[in-house]
Amino acid sequence: MIEELLNVVQPYAWGSRSALATLRGERPSDKPEAELWMGAHPLAPSRLASTGESLPAVITRQPALQLGNAIDQQYRGKLPFLLKLLAAATPLSLQAHPSLEQAAAGYAADEAAGIPLDAPHRNYKDPNHKPELLCALGEFWALCGFRPVPATLMLLDELELPALAPYRKSLAQSPDQHGIQRVFSTWMQASAEAQRALADATANACRARLGSTSRFAEVWGWAVRLAELYPGDIGLLGALLLNLIRLEPGEAIYLPAGNLHAYLGGTAIELMASSDNVLRGGLTPKHVDVPELLRVLDFRPISVEPLLPQAHGLEQVYVTQAREFRLSYFDLDSESITVPITGPEIWLVVRGAFELGSVSLGPARSAFVSADSGSLVVAGKGRIFRASVGTFAPTVARPAQPG
Repeated sequence: MIEELLNVVQPYAWGSRSALATLRGERPSDKPEAELWMGAHPLAPSRLASTGESLPAVITRQPALQLGNAIDQQYRGKLPFLLKLLAAATPLSLQAHPSLEQAAAGYAADEAAGIPLDAPHRNYKDPNHKPELLCALGEFWALCGFRPVPATLMLLDELELPALAPYRKSLAQSPDQHGIQRVFSTWMQASAEAQRALADATANACRARLGSTSRFAEVWGWAVRLAELYPGDIGLLGALLLNLIRLEPGEAIYLPAGNLHAYLGGTAIELMASSDNVLRGGLTPKHVDVPELLRVLDFRPISVEPLLPQAHGLEQVYVTQAREFRLSYFDLDSESITVPITGPEIWLVVRGAFELGSVSLGPARSAFVSADSGSLVVAGKGRIFRASVGTFAPTVARPAQPG
């Protein structure tokens, strides 16, 4: 089965009114368009364009045919990944996602407590984890993982804020995950008055350094932006502990469980395990469960470098540790290729036009390809992304010349 999908646009407040519309070749929207969901997640399932039937219903009716026997058994009849187009006009919240074990336990606890699934203070919407891969379609800015402590000490020295001196000393005495955990936990558990005072003082210190040419010049700029959006929010301090990364088109970052991060701005493709579990750490008006956040965070400092695709013939593959998903793309120039299909896949056009069998797709349009398809003939010109299950990495046949 090869079917075009009708997908749900999530109108979150941080979304862009123009980015996804421009990708579709349309005028700007009259409301924010933050995420386009492609998959079978129950909160916003895709539908078949031909019949209107929901993708989860199609899979439930014939799980072995749609998913393949192995994936059907491993993931209990569920599509294990969720594909999104993301367009951030303003920064998202500081957040992390749980491990599989943490998600299962947290979901069971929320269920046992009788917390409604749509309650704003509920932490776990499903029992699944949410490792994710973000691939930039244009310039994209993000905060990702705790920065190595020596660099953070240099940042604090340059900031020269007396109110941060005790925390600088604590990090210097323990320049590792334990020092980061102690400092971050202290900030998150401080009184509301203490948090506001520290956040305001930090924002003023960053503002005073705008226009500097130091290695942290971009950090000061984003800190001021965050402080303007969320005055007095202690999440600003957490943001200063994280790696600031700028992605160019085609560059990606992989976010495993426990990685504290925030997407700041830009348009990207996001592929993740099919989950909507988010634990927030600030820079948001939404619920922040501090004890639960501290329980799931991985405080180990990391250096973050953009992830680049690896060439597998004509296919450019982003290699990650994820079992639930695999992201790749093809750049074609009026070519035709044949792709073996061994599991469920979603194909998404970001530039140009393509034919997938008898299905025609333009930019921002996608199609579901079932496991029983056997193979897929792809023809067109532009760039098309392929989302599949991580444990399956079939090779691609060489292109056949038209005619």
